[in-house]
Amino acid sequence: MAVATQLSYVIGCANLHRNHHPLGHSRQIPSHKLLLNPSFSSSTDSPFRSQSPPSTTTITACSATNRPSPSSEISSTARIRSEVLTPFRSVRMFFYLAFIASGSLGGLIAITQLIGALANPSRAAEVPDIAMGLGIDIGAVSIFAFLYYRENDAKNAQLARLSREESLSNLKLRVNEKRVISASDLRGIVRLVILAGPASFISECFTRSEPYTEGLLERGVLVVPFATDGNSPRFEFDESEEMKEITSKRKRLWQLVPVYATEWSEWLDEQKKMAKVSPESPVYLSLRMDGRVRGSGVGYPSWNAFVAQLPPVKGIWSGLLDGMDGRVL
Repeated sequence: MAVATQLSYVIGCANLHRNHHPLGHSRQIPSHKLLLNPSFSSSTDSPFRSQSPPSTTTITACSATNRPSPSSEISSTARIRSEVLTPFRSVRMFFYLAFIASGSLGGLIAITQLIGALANPSRAAEVPDIAMGLGIDIGAVSIFAFLYYRENDAKNAQLARLSREESLSNLKLRVNEKRVISASDLRGIVRLVILAGPASFISECFTRSEPYTEGLLERGVLVVPFATDGNSPRFEFDESEEMKEITSKRKRLWQLVPVYATEWSEWLDEQKKMAKVSPESPVYLSLRMDGRVRGSGVGYPSWNAFVAQLPPVKGIWSGLLDGMDGRVL
């Protein structure tokens, strides 16, 4: 019943907005490499409608506000990924606890011996040695406690990051009027660049990306524009005959549309909070091909830096440099 209700809501949105594309659930896409196929942006398959030059496209996504939000709890999948990424962390933390317990026990014994030596004048000569041993035990406990808490903080930070990445992979994207996919479906195929800010910010990013369109597509980059002010960004495409090829490429670069705005907004707010960025600030996030965040910043993305830093996804360098997307944030 929940799926039927959501589908009815989506169909209602489509009927109210004649120029907007309907949203809904889709079947699994057999091959996501269609996203990088030049023929994908034909007038029948592209999510943008060709008009007389110049054309203006408005991106709007209907969102079911009653859709349940992803759980903020750390999932078992995130915990397993954490163990795989750092297989010896649990071993280190076990030994840290063992050394803390051993040092604490030695310190307790040293304290009782020190009290006995201080109470008995005949054992006064033993006091310096006992005090030295107690100091060593206290120092050892302090060092291993510091190492344990540092390791535990790193583990919690990694789990939080992996949990956010898992939440991101579950967010929905509309490829065209018939296909809605999860962000995880694009892993290993494209590098997403998420833009979040007012509609004017998205439009300016669209304009600035024009000189680098071909280079970005060669590197598997696709843009996910998300307007945070409730307005719809307007993309103008030159439909003249001489600009037909570049217009087709620009439509492919900007073909993805976020679905379920509430879930996207919650994920972006959490990401900004973790990065200590103001909720009103326009930001961009660059993802690696494995879906992990490789870079982010406030303001406009540096399209020329993406072209310079990222390896192409085709040719002799394909596969060899797939892991050189940059370090994970």
